[in-house]
Amino acid sequence: MLREGTTAVIRREDYCAPAFWIDTVDLTFDLDPVKTRVLNKMTVRRNPSEPVQALRLDGEELNLSRVMVNGQGTSFKIDGNQLVLENLPQGNDAFELEIFSTCNPKKNTQLSGLYVSQSSFFTQCEAQGFRRITYFLDRPDVMAIYTVTLRADKQAYPVLLSNGNLIEQGNLQDGKHFTKWVDPHKKPAYLFALVAGNLVCREQRITARSGKEHLLQVYVRSGDLYKTDHAMHSLMASIAWDEARFSLSLDLERFMIVATSDFNMGAMENKGLNIFNTKYVLASPSTASDTDYANIESVVGHEYFHNWTGNRITCRDWFQLSLKEGLTVFRDQEFSQDLAGTSSARAVKRIEDVRVLRTVQFAEDAGPMAHPVRPDSYIEINNFYTVTIYEKGAEVVRMMQTLVGREGFAKGMKLYFERHDGQAVTCDDFAQCIADANPTSALSQHLDGFKRWYTQAGTPHVHAHGHYDADAQRYTLLVKQSCSPTPSQLIKQAFVIPVELGLIAKDGSELLAYQLRVITEPQHTWVFEGITHEPVPSLLRGFSAPVILETDLNEDQWLTLMAHDSDAFNRWEAAQRLCLQSAIRAIQQDTPPQQVLSDALLQAMRVVLRHPQLDAAFKDLVLTMPSETYMAEQLSVVDPLRIHQTRENMHTQIAMQLKEDWIWAFENHNTAGTYEPDAVSSGRRALKSLALTYLCLADANANKSTWHQKALHAYKHANNMTDRSNALSALVNCGADCEQEALQHFHSTYQKEELVLDKWFALQAGAADRDGQGIHRVRKLMNHADFNLHNPNRARSLISTFCHANQSAFHRADAAGYVFWAERVIEIDGFNHQVAARLARALDRWRKLAEPYRSSAHEAIQRVAASNQLSNDVLEVVLRALEE
Repeated sequence: MLREGTTAVIRREDYCAPAFWIDTVDLTFDLDPVKTRVLNKMTVRRNPSEPVQALRLDGEELNLSRVMVNGQGTSFKIDGNQLVLENLPQGNDAFELEIFSTCNPKKNTQLSGLYVSQSSFFTQCEAQGFRRITYFLDRPDVMAIYTVTLRADKQAYPVLLSNGNLIEQGNLQDGKHFTKWVDPHKKPAYLFALVAGNLVCREQRITARSGKEHLLQVYVRSGDLYKTDHAMHSLMASIAWDEARFSLSLDLERFMIVATSDFNMGAMENKGLNIFNTKYVLASPSTASDTDYANIESVVGHEYFHNWTGNRITCRDWFQLSLKEGLTVFRDQEFSQDLAGTSSARAVKRIEDVRVLRTVQFAEDAGPMAHPVRPDSYIEINNFYTVTIYEKGAEVVRMMQTLVGREGFAKGMKLYFERHDGQAVTCDDFAQCIADANPTSALSQHLDGFKRWYTQAGTPHVHAHGHYDADAQRYTLLVKQSCSPTPSQLIKQAFVIPVELGLIAKDGSELLAYQLRVITEPQHTWVFEGITHEPVPSLLRGFSAPVILETDLNEDQWLTLMAHDSDAFNRWEAAQRLCLQSAIRAIQQDTPPQQVLSDALLQAMRVVLRHPQLDAAFKDLVLTMPSETYMAEQLSVVDPLRIHQTRENMHTQIAMQLKEDWIWAFENHNTAGTYEPDAVSSGRRALKSLALTYLCLADANANKSTWHQKALHAYKHANNMTDRSNALSALVNCGADCEQEALQHFHSTYQKEELVLDKWFALQAGAADRDGQGIHRVRKLMNHADFNLHNPNRARSLISTFCHANQSAFHRADAAGYVFWAERVIEIDGFNHQVAARLARALDRWRKLAEPYRSSAHEAIQRVAASNQLSNDVLEVVLRALEE
């Protein structure tokens, strides 16, 4: 379903190796904001495995000046966005190809390729940005050795950086200077990077286990240097962890991180020169929250770990994207869990990761953009940097580790690097290495079936029904699997699903402490002998597979798991199930009741809250209700306002009936002294914040203001951003009379802090729509002097928060939210396709909406689809949403 003239569908089955290889690339840049000159000298040779054909180089928005082969001018033609060279030397000998072109970085609002941000030059080449810098075979399986020379005005751009090792620098005439960089490792074009600007640097020298010294550098704008300490420590921790866990060492003399506020993504793992969104570098106690600190640690780790899983070994084609991203997300998750320290803190991190997966990725798997971890086709590859590729891909890798064990997985990783270092490979190659290193494992025995996780879209359902024979002391568990049809995949074959489990008696004693079973067929019968009491099954411990579990457990059995399960994940899951079931029952009634939660569940919550041994962060997670988005995914027909009202009723009930317990929690979870973002302190702050939120809500429902004033006092006297923003959030979410006073104070205090202002915009965009004016407040905020639609962070903080995360304000009977969405998608697509496409996905699940929302959403999507000059990024999203 494509418009005439749009880009054709790219299919995995059509992959062919390149007709030419590029062995070396020598780039010289004369940097100028309006006209940057790029001299590209390449050593090229034919691929003897492919038929003789013309060389077709990709290029976009370039001004071509000359093309030379072996020092002589040659004929060429331009075919769309490709430079075609037909008169090339025959045979397999290498030849020199020289291309001189110019580009205009200042006009590059796509933030892809070479662009200017706040008077500095940056690049973003993944997935296909290098073709906006010079003509090239812009595909990941073409790997070359790069030498880069940068020349620029020294006063304007005193810092000139590129990949690899700095081998030469000096002054030139006319106030200019140069640097020359060599990356000794082969890499694809998407890992190229350069930075030029007036930046300052934090440096740290380290000594690796091998005894080799390395220089670590973090570059930021002047004035932000004091906020780089945590990023540097996170980088040092990442390097040490990868050496200890996988024996992978830093392979360059230096490793650099550079931060910019204009960036479409979180960060980019360019070889030796990572370019980051400032959001994932800058942190100080007064400007960054606990979540910010944790995210910086995770993202710094993620990009560093790509040095081996993504850079040294990269993906053969973009369909294999999860080869590097899924594996590296798994590695950064393991890194964060290991750094968390205690088993409880590790469990909290695991729960947080799964909560994202189930809320966002499960919805993607059930929607129009559903695709396998290894997609079969795409129109625009940028649309497939998704939670399926990243988070579900990480779960596939985690299941491999579960099936072969932690040591077995390390052996598989070692074999992977022995076989494929310096190559561009596939997901199958990785899976084969893990299996070959563990030949007797369940993974090796069922490898073909396991690979269906790469080829089949959708979230499998596991149905488990148990029967206990008291006389025989036998427990029998009937386990079935199924998977609903997804676009282009109507029939699914059985997945290989590892199930970690235990059996618990009603009094909490363990009848079976731990066992790993593996589902390989549509149906299994598992028999457990010697079970002395009727058990409650604890299935999918640690969320051992990304599936939806359906059981016949009743409320008493879920309460048993919530109170006694030794597996922290399943203890949390039991609470979520009980709350979710209560919510769905209430939503399906003609009039949602005020009392949604049972007395037994409220008492169970009280026990968790007061439990002396449980971690504060774990308590916070247990007592946080499932999100409205997650609730919506459990329903076949979605009334967003009914869901919102039901969840609000749940909050009110918890606030009122546990008020004395919340007072206890607030008063007994202080974190006195110097701010530290460690897991224990962060957990205490999180629980105290939840208590304050519920207490402010209780006052609002009782027409009191005692806790509103205490929240205002907590806001004004906080010594860190976590406590301050949490107190402000509590005031905004309950609609306190002093809400505007606090918001104005926050803005005036942090007016010059870009990332803190993002929080200010996001808090208002996500606030509950109590008076029906939410859409009007967002439109008004778009006219605020500090709002900049062209800055991705700012646009996401206001517009994406409103459209993706504020269900009660976005979904309106008058369709005002959908009209706003359509306007913004079209407007942003005019200058930044990637940001627009991500915003476009806010209505992925429009078909589930009840009327009148469904028809209004449909009309809004059609309006976007009918827009002239729509990018392929947005076009693919809206067309797939409209497909029957």
